[in-house]
Amino acid sequence: MVTPYPLKFVPEFKERVWGARELERFGFDLPAGNIGEGWMIGEHPNGTTAVADGALAGVRLDELRERFGAEWLGARGISAKTGRFPLLIKLLDCSDDLSVQVHPNDDYERLGAGELGKTEMWYVLDAKPGAKIIYGLREGVDRETLAAAIDQGRILDCLHEVEAKPGDTFYIPAGTVHALGAGVLVAEIQQNSDTTYRLYDYNRPGLDGKPRELHIEDSLNVIAYDGAGASYGKTELPADNAWLPLAASPYFTVEKGRASGEWALSTSADSFQILIVCEGDGAIRWAGGEAPLRPGDCFLLPANLGDYKLTGGLTVLRSYVP
Repeated sequence: MVTPYPLKFVPEFKERVWGARELERFGFDLPAGNIGEGWMIGEHPNGTTAVADGALAGVRLDELRERFGAEWLGARGISAKTGRFPLLIKLLDCSDDLSVQVHPNDDYERLGAGELGKTEMWYVLDAKPGAKIIYGLREGVDRETLAAAIDQGRILDCLHEVEAKPGDTFYIPAGTVHALGAGVLVAEIQQNSDTTYRLYDYNRPGLDGKPRELHIEDSLNVIAYDGAGASYGKTELPADNAWLPLAASPYFTVEKGRASGEWALSTSADSFQILIVCEGDGAIRWAGGEAPLRPGDCFLLPANLGDYKLTGGLTVLRSYVP
Protein backbone atom coordinates (compact mmCIF):
# COMPACT_ATOMS: atom_id res chain seq x y z
CA MET A 1 0.00 0.00 0.00
CA VAL A 2 1.29 3.45 -0.98
CA THR A 3 0.59 6.36 1.35
CA PRO A 4 -0.52 9.44 -0.61
CA TYR A 5 1.99 12.27 -0.93
CA PRO A 6 2.37 15.44 -3.08
CA LEU A 7 3.36 14.30 -6.56
CA LYS A 8 5.86 16.18 -8.67
CA PHE A 9 6.27 15.04 -12.27
CA VAL A 10 9.08 15.04 -14.81
CA PRO A 11 8.02 17.66 -17.39
CA GLU A 12 7.68 16.87 -21.07
CA PHE A 13 9.22 19.71 -23.03
CA LYS A 14 7.95 20.69 -26.48
CA GLU A 15 9.92 22.57 -29.12
CA ARG A 16 7.91 25.38 -30.67
CA VAL A 17 8.73 27.94 -33.34
CA TRP A 18 7.86 30.66 -30.82
CA GLY A 19 9.86 29.23 -27.89
CA ALA A 20 13.40 29.81 -26.60
CA ARG A 21 15.18 28.99 -23.31
CA GLU A 22 13.32 31.03 -20.69
CA LEU A 23 12.11 27.95 -18.81
CA GLU A 24 15.71 27.40 -17.70
CA ARG A 25 15.13 30.12 -15.10
CA PHE A 26 13.17 27.52 -13.11
CA GLY A 27 16.13 25.16 -13.00
CA PHE A 28 14.88 22.80 -15.70
CA ASP A 29 17.38 20.90 -17.84
CA LEU A 30 15.93 21.67 -21.24
CA PRO A 31 16.59 19.63 -24.35
CA ALA A 32 18.16 21.37 -27.34
CA GLY A 33 16.07 23.76 -29.40
CA ASN A 34 13.51 26.49 -28.91
CA ILE A 35 11.45 25.09 -26.05
CA GLY A 36 8.05 26.74 -25.88
CA GLU A 37 6.07 24.42 -23.64
CA GLY A 38 6.69 22.43 -20.50
CA TRP A 39 3.89 19.94 -19.97
CA MET A 40 4.13 19.76 -16.20
CA ILE A 41 1.22 17.46 -15.34
CA GLY A 42 -0.77 15.68 -18.01
CA GLU A 43 -2.14 12.50 -19.50
CA HIS A 44 -2.60 12.86 -23.25
CA PRO A 45 -1.60 10.82 -26.31
CA ASN A 46 0.77 13.67 -27.21
CA GLY A 47 2.46 13.66 -23.81
CA THR A 48 2.02 11.91 -20.46
CA THR A 49 4.14 12.86 -17.46
CA ALA A 50 5.68 10.45 -14.95
CA VAL A 51 6.16 10.93 -11.20
CA ALA A 52 9.59 12.36 -10.40
CA ASP A 53 10.32 10.95 -6.95
CA GLY A 54 9.08 9.08 -3.91
CA ALA A 55 7.45 5.66 -3.77
CA LEU A 56 5.79 6.17 -7.18
CA ALA A 57 8.86 7.48 -9.03
CA GLY A 58 8.63 6.57 -12.71
CA VAL A 59 4.88 5.83 -12.63
CA ARG A 60 3.06 7.60 -15.45
CA LEU A 61 -0.08 9.59 -14.73
CA ASP A 62 -2.22 7.18 -16.74
CA GLU A 63 -0.84 4.27 -14.73
CA LEU A 64 -1.46 6.16 -11.49
CA ARG A 65 -5.07 6.81 -12.54
CA GLU A 66 -5.62 3.16 -13.42
CA ARG A 67 -4.05 1.99 -10.18
CA PHE A 68 -5.63 4.40 -7.68
CA GLY A 69 -8.65 5.89 -9.49
CA ALA A 70 -11.00 8.19 -7.63
CA GLU A 71 -9.40 7.40 -4.28
CA TRP A 72 -6.40 9.52 -5.28
CA LEU A 73 -7.86 11.74 -8.01
CA GLY A 74 -11.23 12.41 -6.42
CA ALA A 75 -14.84 11.74 -7.33
CA ARG A 76 -14.62 14.37 -10.10
CA GLY A 77 -10.95 13.81 -10.93
CA ILE A 78 -11.40 11.60 -14.00
CA SER A 79 -13.01 12.83 -17.24
CA ALA A 80 -16.39 11.21 -17.84
CA LYS A 81 -15.91 11.65 -21.61
CA THR A 82 -12.36 10.34 -22.10
CA GLY A 83 -11.65 8.41 -18.90
CA ARG A 84 -8.38 10.35 -18.57
CA PHE A 85 -7.03 12.94 -16.16
CA PRO A 86 -9.19 15.99 -16.95
CA LEU A 87 -6.61 18.82 -16.94
CA LEU A 88 -3.32 19.67 -18.59
CA ILE A 89 -0.89 21.94 -16.72
CA LYS A 90 1.77 23.85 -18.69
CA LEU A 91 4.44 26.50 -18.41
CA LEU A 92 4.82 28.50 -21.64
CA ASP A 93 7.83 30.50 -22.85
CA CYS A 94 6.53 32.87 -25.51
CA SER A 95 9.72 34.44 -26.80
CA ASP A 96 7.93 35.10 -30.11
CA ASP A 97 4.28 35.60 -30.99
CA LEU A 98 2.01 32.58 -30.90
CA SER A 99 -0.40 32.03 -33.78
CA VAL A 100 -3.79 33.70 -33.61
CA GLN A 101 -6.01 30.78 -32.65
CA VAL A 102 -9.24 29.48 -31.19
CA HIS A 103 -10.30 26.24 -29.52
CA PRO A 104 -13.57 24.29 -29.91
CA ASN A 105 -15.88 23.19 -27.13
CA ASP A 106 -16.65 19.59 -26.22
CA ASP A 107 -19.63 19.43 -28.60
CA TYR A 108 -17.94 20.46 -31.86
CA GLU A 109 -18.78 17.76 -34.39
CA ARG A 110 -15.34 17.81 -36.06
CA LEU A 111 -13.44 17.33 -32.80
CA GLY A 112 -10.92 14.49 -33.04
CA ALA A 113 -11.76 11.10 -31.56
CA GLY A 114 -10.97 11.01 -27.85
CA GLU A 115 -10.38 14.77 -27.66
CA LEU A 116 -12.04 17.29 -25.38
CA GLY A 117 -12.71 20.89 -26.22
CA LYS A 118 -10.33 23.41 -24.74
CA THR A 119 -11.23 26.01 -22.17
CA GLU A 120 -8.11 27.40 -20.51
CA MET A 121 -6.69 30.17 -18.39
CA TRP A 122 -3.34 31.95 -18.24
CA TYR A 123 -1.52 33.47 -15.32
CA VAL A 124 1.30 35.81 -16.39
CA LEU A 125 4.45 34.89 -14.47
CA ASP A 126 6.59 37.47 -16.25
CA ALA A 127 6.26 39.92 -19.12
CA LYS A 128 8.70 42.18 -20.89
CA PRO A 129 7.77 45.87 -21.14
CA GLY A 130 5.19 46.39 -23.85
CA ALA A 131 4.33 42.71 -24.24
CA LYS A 132 0.85 42.18 -25.69
CA ILE A 133 -1.82 39.49 -25.65
CA ILE A 134 -4.54 39.18 -28.29
CA TYR A 135 -7.76 38.59 -26.44
CA GLY A 136 -11.00 38.37 -28.37
CA LEU A 137 -12.47 40.19 -31.34
CA ARG A 138 -13.11 43.90 -31.61
CA GLU A 139 -16.68 45.00 -31.05
CA GLY A 140 -18.96 44.38 -34.00
CA VAL A 141 -16.81 41.75 -35.73
CA ASP A 142 -19.03 38.90 -36.97
CA ARG A 143 -18.25 35.83 -39.08
CA GLU A 144 -18.65 37.63 -42.39
CA THR A 145 -16.47 40.57 -41.31
CA LEU A 146 -13.75 38.27 -40.01
CA ALA A 147 -13.83 36.01 -43.09
CA ALA A 148 -13.45 39.04 -45.36
CA ALA A 149 -10.55 40.39 -43.29
CA ILE A 150 -8.79 37.03 -43.52
CA ASP A 151 -9.21 36.97 -47.31
CA GLN A 152 -7.82 40.50 -47.52
CA GLY A 153 -4.84 39.84 -45.25
CA ARG A 154 -5.94 42.25 -42.50
CA ILE A 155 -7.12 39.94 -39.72
CA LEU A 156 -5.10 41.87 -37.14
CA ASP A 157 -7.48 44.82 -37.64
CA CYS A 158 -10.26 42.67 -36.12
CA LEU A 159 -8.48 41.62 -32.95
CA HIS A 160 -8.56 43.10 -29.45
CA GLU A 161 -5.09 43.58 -27.96
CA VAL A 162 -4.20 43.91 -24.26
CA GLU A 163 -0.92 44.82 -22.60
CA ALA A 164 0.33 42.00 -20.36
CA LYS A 165 1.81 42.55 -16.90
CA PRO A 166 3.13 40.04 -14.34
CA GLY A 167 0.25 38.85 -12.18
CA ASP A 168 -2.42 39.36 -14.84
CA THR A 169 -4.86 36.52 -15.39
CA PHE A 170 -6.82 35.64 -18.54
CA TYR A 171 -9.79 33.26 -18.60
CA ILE A 172 -10.25 31.86 -22.11
CA PRO A 173 -13.40 29.81 -22.68
CA ALA A 174 -13.64 27.73 -25.85
CA GLY A 175 -14.61 29.95 -28.77
CA THR A 176 -12.42 32.92 -27.72
CA VAL A 177 -9.90 34.13 -30.31
CA HIS A 178 -6.55 34.65 -28.59
CA ALA A 179 -2.78 34.71 -28.90
CA LEU A 180 0.10 35.17 -26.51
CA GLY A 181 2.51 37.84 -27.67
CA ALA A 182 6.28 37.84 -27.64
CA GLY A 183 7.90 38.39 -24.25
CA VAL A 184 5.49 36.67 -21.85
CA LEU A 185 5.99 33.68 -19.57
CA VAL A 186 2.78 32.07 -18.37
CA ALA A 187 1.32 29.23 -16.37
CA GLU A 188 -1.58 27.59 -18.18
CA ILE A 189 -4.38 25.50 -16.69
CA GLN A 190 -6.58 23.92 -19.36
CA GLN A 191 -8.86 21.08 -20.27
CA ASN A 192 -6.89 18.00 -21.27
CA SER A 193 -6.87 18.74 -24.99
CA ASP A 194 -4.32 19.42 -27.71
CA THR A 195 -6.74 20.78 -30.32
CA THR A 196 -5.91 24.22 -31.71
CA TYR A 197 -7.33 25.91 -34.81
CA ARG A 198 -5.03 28.56 -36.28
CA LEU A 199 -6.41 31.65 -37.97
CA TYR A 200 -3.12 33.44 -38.66
CA ASP A 201 0.56 32.68 -38.13
CA TYR A 202 2.37 35.82 -39.31
CA ASN A 203 3.37 34.12 -42.60
CA ARG A 204 6.38 32.52 -40.92
CA PRO A 205 7.90 29.09 -41.46
CA GLY A 206 7.50 26.35 -38.88
CA LEU A 207 10.30 24.25 -37.39
CA ASP A 208 10.44 22.26 -40.64
CA GLY A 209 10.87 25.39 -42.74
CA LYS A 210 7.35 25.14 -44.18
CA PRO A 211 4.34 27.32 -43.36
CA ARG A 212 2.28 25.88 -40.52
CA GLU A 213 -1.22 24.69 -41.34
CA LEU A 214 -4.12 27.10 -40.87
CA HIS A 215 -7.65 25.96 -40.00
CA ILE A 216 -9.83 28.78 -41.27
CA GLU A 217 -13.14 26.94 -41.72
CA ASP A 218 -12.95 25.19 -38.34
CA SER A 219 -11.96 28.45 -36.68
CA LEU A 220 -14.85 30.38 -38.21
CA ASN A 221 -17.20 27.58 -37.13
CA VAL A 222 -16.23 27.54 -33.44
CA ILE A 223 -15.67 31.22 -32.65
CA ALA A 224 -18.21 32.65 -30.19
CA TYR A 225 -18.85 35.94 -32.02
CA ASP A 226 -21.15 37.26 -29.31
CA GLY A 227 -18.65 36.39 -26.59
CA ALA A 228 -17.87 33.22 -24.67
CA GLY A 229 -17.61 34.72 -21.19
CA ALA A 230 -13.90 35.56 -21.39
CA SER A 231 -12.43 37.83 -18.73
CA TYR A 232 -9.09 39.20 -17.60
CA GLY A 233 -7.71 41.39 -14.88
CA LYS A 234 -5.24 42.09 -12.13
CA THR A 235 -4.80 39.76 -9.18
CA GLU A 236 -3.70 41.85 -6.24
CA LEU A 237 -4.06 39.84 -3.05
CA PRO A 238 -5.86 41.61 -0.19
CA ALA A 239 -4.34 39.41 2.53
CA ASP A 240 -1.93 36.58 3.22
CA ASN A 241 -3.07 32.99 3.75
CA ALA A 242 -6.34 33.48 1.85
CA TRP A 243 -7.51 32.47 -1.62
CA LEU A 244 -8.45 34.93 -4.37
CA PRO A 245 -10.66 33.36 -7.09
CA LEU A 246 -9.17 33.78 -10.58
CA ALA A 247 -11.22 31.50 -12.83
CA ALA A 248 -14.34 29.41 -12.38
CA SER A 249 -15.48 27.13 -15.18
CA PRO A 250 -17.28 23.79 -15.41
CA TYR A 251 -13.83 22.21 -15.92
CA PHE A 252 -11.60 23.85 -13.34
CA THR A 253 -11.45 26.38 -10.54
CA VAL A 254 -8.26 28.41 -10.13
CA GLU A 255 -7.34 30.48 -7.09
CA LYS A 256 -4.29 32.52 -6.09
CA GLY A 257 -2.86 32.77 -2.61
CA ARG A 258 0.19 34.07 -0.78
CA ALA A 259 1.50 31.88 2.02
CA SER A 260 3.17 33.71 4.87
CA GLY A 261 4.57 31.85 7.84
CA GLU A 262 2.37 28.76 8.03
CA TRP A 263 -0.88 28.18 6.14
CA ALA A 264 -3.00 25.16 7.12
CA LEU A 265 -4.98 23.64 4.22
CA SER A 266 -6.50 20.32 3.20
CA THR A 267 -7.70 18.31 0.22
CA SER A 268 -11.16 16.80 -0.15
CA ALA A 269 -12.56 13.60 -1.63
CA ASP A 270 -14.11 15.56 -4.53
CA SER A 271 -10.94 16.39 -6.44
CA PHE A 272 -7.18 16.39 -6.54
CA GLN A 273 -5.51 19.80 -6.19
CA ILE A 274 -2.78 21.28 -8.39
CA LEU A 275 -0.30 23.72 -6.84
CA ILE A 276 1.85 25.94 -9.07
CA VAL A 277 4.50 28.05 -7.36
CA CYS A 278 4.68 31.50 -8.97
CA GLU A 279 7.26 33.25 -6.78
CA GLY A 280 9.00 32.99 -3.43
CA ASP A 281 10.31 30.00 -1.54
CA GLY A 282 8.97 27.72 1.13
CA ALA A 283 7.84 24.17 1.69
CA ILE A 284 4.81 21.90 1.76
CA ARG A 285 4.33 19.70 4.81
CA TRP A 286 1.97 16.77 5.21
CA ALA A 287 1.58 13.88 7.62
CA GLY A 288 4.25 11.85 5.88
CA GLY A 289 6.92 14.42 5.18
CA GLU A 290 8.01 17.74 3.72
CA ALA A 291 9.14 18.97 0.30
CA PRO A 292 10.71 22.31 -0.71
CA LEU A 293 8.83 24.70 -2.98
CA ARG A 294 10.33 27.13 -5.48
CA PRO A 295 9.10 29.03 -8.55
CA GLY A 296 8.08 26.76 -11.41
CA ASP A 297 7.24 23.81 -9.18
CA CYS A 298 3.96 22.05 -9.99
CA PHE A 299 2.52 19.46 -7.61
CA LEU A 300 -0.51 17.20 -7.80
CA LEU A 301 -1.98 16.75 -4.34
CA PRO A 302 -4.02 13.52 -4.15
CA ALA A 303 -7.63 13.90 -3.03
CA ASN A 304 -6.90 11.63 -0.07
CA LEU A 305 -3.79 13.51 1.08
CA GLY A 306 -5.83 15.32 3.74
CA ASP A 307 -4.27 18.07 5.84
CA TYR A 308 -1.19 19.90 4.59
CA LYS A 309 0.59 23.17 5.27
CA LEU A 310 2.38 25.72 3.11
CA THR A 311 5.26 27.42 4.91
CA GLY A 312 7.61 30.27 4.13
CA GLY A 313 6.82 33.17 1.84
CA LEU A 314 5.48 32.21 -1.56
CA THR A 315 2.71 32.90 -4.07
CA VAL A 316 0.87 29.91 -5.48
CA LEU A 317 -2.00 28.99 -7.79
CA ARG A 318 -4.37 26.24 -6.68
CA SER A 319 -6.55 24.39 -9.21
CA TYR A 320 -9.13 21.66 -8.83
CA VAL A 321 -12.20 20.20 -10.56
CA PRO A 322 -15.39 21.85 -9.24
